[in-house]
Amino acid sequence: MIDREESVGLMEPLTISSEADNYSRLMDLVVEVTAASTGLARSLPGGIAEALSELVRAMNCYYSNFIEGHNTHPIDIEKALKNDFSQDIKKMDLQLEAKAHIETQRWIDAGGIRGRNNTAEAIMAIHDQLAKSLPEDFLWVEDPDTKEKIKVVPGEFRQRDVKVGQHYAISPGAVRRFLNRYEEVYARLGKAETILNVAAAHHRLLWIHPFLDGNGRVARLLSYSSLLETLETNSLWSIARGLACNVIEYKRHLMACDDSRRGDYDGRGNLSREALCAFTKFFLTACLDQIRFMEGLIQPGQLKGRILFWAREEIREGRLPERSEAVLQEILLHGQLPRGEVEGLLGTSGRSARRVVSALVERKVVSSDSTRSPLRLVIPADVTDRWLPGLFPQ
Repeated sequence: MIDREESVGLMEPLTISSEADNYSRLMDLVVEVTAASTGLARSLPGGIAEALSELVRAMNCYYSNFIEGHNTHPIDIEKALKNDFSQDIKKMDLQLEAKAHIETQRWIDAGGIRGRNNTAEAIMAIHDQLAKSLPEDFLWVEDPDTKEKIKVVPGEFRQRDVKVGQHYAISPGAVRRFLNRYEEVYARLGKAETILNVAAAHHRLLWIHPFLDGNGRVARLLSYSSLLETLETNSLWSIARGLACNVIEYKRHLMACDDSRRGDYDGRGNLSREALCAFTKFFLTACLDQIRFMEGLIQPGQLKGRILFWAREEIREGRLPERSEAVLQEILLHGQLPRGEVEGLLGTSGRSARRVVSALVERKVVSSDSTRSPLRLVIPADVTDRWLPGLFPQ
């Protein structure tokens, strides 16, 4: 495997130093993002937060794949999680890709790389988790020059040269050396510094381009994981949506960060500090926008109003039994509802109470771990445009 002995200094600067002209403004953004994320996580009952985190996994998957040019409808993603796949092979492959992404994020949420973010080990583990569940057709890439088909091995660093846009990535034999330097810097930062440099870590990983394919998804999942741990996001928002909603600007910033230093006033590293600062501002602003977007979307009063209005419409159309909205209202208020309390809440017989619960479960807006477990809220994909308008494109 070729190693051209490139100096790891080629990817400097790795962090935003206090010497940068807009360092203070970027640190102010870090404080804003931290406060906003903490406020969002504390604003919801646990049961509702859990339902939202499940939906955010699907949202993160949808927008991350969208950036890669793969458009899988949220309802098809939801079906994939239940192993309900399309008969159309291309559509089924996209569903399998989505399922792999969501399962990888669920693994991250459960602590899969907690305490080892931004390590080479974690980067390999994310790629392995993601790629090992992809359909076979998605594990082959084509050399643009020779047209040779090359197999992507889950968790394995590339063994050949690659070009991404105008950027010639480092030689394959140098990948491990550069990742060691990457880990040495980013895995040892404190909380505030990790948030400040999450965009820098994001770009530098893409610049190294450790894998034949899947680098973009791995970088976004790694950024998600870093923010999950440092901001305690409770999985209630995702940077992927912010990047996808501004995908042209996102890719423009990534290309700009590939540029060499622009002169004596552009830092002291090989790459442009000015471009890295601009990308950091864009990235942190996108984080703040997504937190505020979710905050506005899930304000308890407004969310409750949209859900109960929907329930009354379903009752009026005969798709849900009378008093169904009372069960939803109680869950929204407390986060969950013990099954034994439904009869008293509705003031009906046990049989009528069970009929209401069964209808809500069948409609997939309520679930429980067992027939004895409390009822909790579920947000199926087919109601998101009514309950959480704007979360996904129409």
